[in-house]
Amino acid sequence: MDLKLSEEHKMLQDMARDFAQKEIAPLAAEIDEAARFPTETVKKMGELGFMGIEIPEEYGGTGMDTLSYVLAMIEISKACASHGVIMSVNNSLVCHGIYTFGTERQKEAFLIPLASGEKLGAYSLTEPEAGSDPANMRCTAEYDHATDEYVINGLKAWVTSGPNADYILLFAMTDRSQGSRGISAFVVDTALPGVAPGKVEPKLGIRASHTSELVFEDYRLPAWYRLGEEGQGFKIALAVLDAGRIGISAQAVGIAEAAYEAARDYAKEREQFGQRIAEFQAIQWMLADMKTRIEAARLLTYQAALAKDEAKRTGGRFTLPAAMAKLYASETAMWVTTKAVQIYGGNGYSKEYPVERYFRDAKITEIYEGTSEIQRLVIARSILA
Repeated sequence: MDLKLSEEHKMLQDMARDFAQKEIAPLAAEIDEAARFPTETVKKMGELGFMGIEIPEEYGGTGMDTLSYVLAMIEISKACASHGVIMSVNNSLVCHGIYTFGTERQKEAFLIPLASGEKLGAYSLTEPEAGSDPANMRCTAEYDHATDEYVINGLKAWVTSGPNADYILLFAMTDRSQGSRGISAFVVDTALPGVAPGKVEPKLGIRASHTSELVFEDYRLPAWYRLGEEGQGFKIALAVLDAGRIGISAQAVGIAEAAYEAARDYAKEREQFGQRIAEFQAIQWMLADMKTRIEAARLLTYQAALAKDEAKRTGGRFTLPAAMAKLYASETAMWVTTKAVQIYGGNGYSKEYPVERYFRDAKITEIYEGTSEIQRLVIARSILA
């Protein structure tokens, strides 16, 4: 396996790094503190092609490979994890879902504006009583034969970009008697009446990325907005989450890398007992372990990206490498940011320094797109099959 970056990859990586450090990083602490959605810079990400990196140009995207997406995600997330998750959801979940399972009509109507960054997408699977257990879903979509529409009612939860999205990839029950096989997928247009954001979550981290409930009350959408056939929703959700896990792996690598670099630089400047703390072996060993784990997480994420591109060519699955990358990268991000706070000592607990934000941002990577426990279950089932 050749993991050398091509010149095209390096150019994209440099462009993403330059944009992230010049335009996103200076805003990161302020928008986190204010929990302010970064409308302007998200729009710029779309203009640069970062909101539909893997989508072919004829559908509004950049037409690059998954490794390109990962490289850009790492740089964006390193500057601000909130921007990273907004980008990840639009790319990995929404655009990937519509491109993979959508009709030509749906691609022209929804994918082109989403991939080009003209519109913003969200993904809605979770409910208050249905997190890791989608079969317990209560949101319903009933087909109205008279109007050829679906009528949707229910409450969804933990929707990233929920209050800000133009289109939402929604999963709802069309046949409760079938359990998870009764779930169907839809593209929701938030401009239509009957859908509104509910409570916006007051979160620990990624605070500039708004996460909310969605309330559906007799929301009607044309039947052609359904993605795939009735009952295929759970299959679509799982396939899309495989892609989403690669995006979160990249986000976790970016957060970990930012925390490591901050801790390394601080250790070279901070003095105690008459010397820089970087000269103490305890600090050196922490930094060595941080760097090693980050590079291992990076390679697993690259490997998952290559596996996804291979699956595009062969029609196969990339569930196992995606789950392993997401598990290891997210737990690495949490471990590295914890050590970074420790290296900063009391200063690490202060909002005057960035590592407390990295620490708060890292935790969610172990939860969304499937908890670490779910990843272990997916991996175990795969290797024991």
